[in-house]
Amino acid sequence: MTLPQGVQKLAQLQAWLAHSEPVLAQALSSVRTQYAVNQTIVRDPSHPIHDDDEIAFLPPMSGG
Repeated sequence: MTLPQGVQKLAQLQAWLAHSEPVLAQALSSVRTQYAVNQTIVRDPSHPIHDDDEIAFLPPMSGG
């Protein structure tokens, strides 16, 4: 998808998605949600993003 106007950072995308899709708001509000940009884990929500980036929001996982 093309990024919405003014969305240039992960945190902005997360806020836009939460506003646009209320069902996602609760899932994305987890402090343990991690981000991946172009299949690389990114810990900084102010990380810049672009239209051609692959962005993933990773839920907390358990296992062993």
